[in-house]
Amino acid sequence: MDNVPLTPGLYVVATPIGNLGDITLRALDVLKRAHRVAAEDTRVSGQLLSTLGISKPMISVREHNEQRGAEILIEKIRAGEAIACVTDAGTPAISDPGSRLVEAVRAAGLPVMPVPGASAVIAALSVSGLSQGAWLFAGFLPPKQKARRDAIATLKSQAATLVFYEAPHRIRETLEDLLTVLGVERKIFIARELTKQFEDLAVLPLGETENWLNANPYREKGEFVLVVEGAPEEASNMAEAEKILRILAEELPASQAAKLAAKLTGQKKSELYAMLNQRELNQDHD
Repeated sequence: MDNVPLTPGLYVVATPIGNLGDITLRALDVLKRAHRVAAEDTRVSGQLLSTLGISKPMISVREHNEQRGAEILIEKIRAGEAIACVTDAGTPAISDPGSRLVEAVRAAGLPVMPVPGASAVIAALSVSGLSQGAWLFAGFLPPKQKARRDAIATLKSQAATLVFYEAPHRIRETLEDLLTVLGVERKIFIARELTKQFEDLAVLPLGETENWLNANPYREKGEFVLVVEGAPEEASNMAEAEKILRILAEELPASQAAKLAAKLTGQKKSELYAMLNQRELNQDHD
């Protein structure tokens, strides 16, 4: 199989997020047969390829040069080359460079093929016990506290399980903000250093996260995936009702808006009407 050329195109190849044993047979085959490798960091990926016994020409395709890198690789593909795209760990284009490259290659009318494998999002969800249906991957939260809390607030009423990535230098602040916005009872699954030697997994209420961090100084080191249970159905339904109510209240008197919103959502008219009155009272005090 190694001697058969790959079809020219871009192969988006998932690589291990920690344990090298998670490399797939197909990923190995594609990396061996590709003409060259487009990598987020050629040093990191070069070390991986060396460990796997593979030597290939490499080109760096990072966030700041992804567009220019795409132009170069498109010409290579047009010339008949098969390009393997990898990131430092996991699946390219998932909170990592790669999406602009994929978009550009596809826009040029050239084939893009997925070579699936390790993904920190899926790995964390699979062992969290918190995902019963829909889930929402939000990637990295903003680095500044106000923007981070605002982002969490927009997700507060989501019934879907929430998934975030976080870096070690912000994990304490992010957990504090999740606690502040979502409350002490909401459950969180913390996955630290997934598939690596010092993997650390825990499910606990947000109110206990500070104690969890303080119990071991090493818990603020490594890469994190945070899986947060979704809002209770009642809270999610009320949030949707409030959204509809506010839209109607822009065009109708409060009583009519509350009555119509109640019919549309199944919520009590009295509660919706009280919500509108409270909103107007708060605006009067602003």
